[in-house]
Amino acid sequence: MTSSATCTDRSSASHLRQMLLGLVACGFVLIVAPRIWAHDPVVDMTENAQRILALLDDAQRARCVQPMAGGGREQFNFVPDRFIEPGQKRNGLPISAMSSQQRLLTHALLTTALSDQGYRRAVSIMALEQVLHELENSNPIRNPDLYYLSIYGQPEPGGTWGWRFEGHHLSLNFSIHDGKRVALTPAFFGTNPAQVRQGPLTGLRVLSQEEDLAREFVTSLSAAQQAKAIVAAEVPADILTTNQTEVAASLFAAEAGIAYEELLPEQQRRLLGIIQQYASSFQTPLIEQVSERKPLTDGAGLRFVWIGSTEVGAAHYYRIISPAYAFEYDNTQNDANHIHAVWRDFAGDFGRDLLRSHYQQQHAPVRQP
Repeated sequence: MTSSATCTDRSSASHLRQMLLGLVACGFVLIVAPRIWAHDPVVDMTENAQRILALLDDAQRARCVQPMAGGGREQFNFVPDRFIEPGQKRNGLPISAMSSQQRLLTHALLTTALSDQGYRRAVSIMALEQVLHELENSNPIRNPDLYYLSIYGQPEPGGTWGWRFEGHHLSLNFSIHDGKRVALTPAFFGTNPAQVRQGPLTGLRVLSQEEDLAREFVTSLSAAQQAKAIVAAEVPADILTTNQTEVAASLFAAEAGIAYEELLPEQQRRLLGIIQQYASSFQTPLIEQVSERKPLTDGAGLRFVWIGSTEVGAAHYYRIISPAYAFEYDNTQNDANHIHAVWRDFAGDFGRDLLRSHYQQQHAPVRQP
């Protein structure tokens, strides 16, 4: 990470500390606790969601609370509101329509699911909307307050429910089943600009590691390995998964790229490090739970594809495909200064596999004695 990005991280951490002190002063010390978990983070998530619901008036509740089945839960978007397709209007309660207390508690809810790094990434992406607002002559569609909270179903101990926090370049989707198991995808982080090149935030690169680790990996390959890994020179306009509700492995050419088994041990370590970077946005207990169901970094069946140039500043795209997951990234727009990065679960986006298991257990036929 560049020195300027490091300084920004320190500044962000200082800002977070100030915010936490403010919460304590307001009497919210029990809401945002130190990052030593006293119990399951899903419990913290549920309790924080309940606190938010308790503060909503009827009009806010009508916007924020949706049914678990339907209600647009599986319609996610990462573009500004104005560019969402008809019939896919972003639901939820925007930050702009929240009280100060509700805003703070929404940030507290984010910290129950995101790691410190992930929280910094999320709020920095939101802050980039102000950068775009200024770069685009006060464009009204660029607004740090146009991020929306949606709660699906009823948060309660042992319950099955979900929530989303979403706006331009950020879509975080969580599904909780039986008060224990959690799904974290689709998980989309994007940045425009990828690197701020003017103004007080000059040098900020929110998703620097998603780019740098992948470039370090592909340039570590031998010429013969690169001939397999780099499959084309012309980059796609965007990630191939876009905002599709459901993604299948068949979307990608199964034989494309280089396989994990074709790599040297140090190269394998680098490749798994990219996946770990995507996972690092979330609380460790949640990642451990997800990986126990479907391993994230065992390497089996893993393939890496790179498209475009490996030169810094040039347009490029990559993806890592495993039997269970897709990690997809592109930096092709705005003169290669605009990143989209997403983690998808082929069977488990929006907790589909957990929900299927839940219904099978709840509605299984009773065996006659």
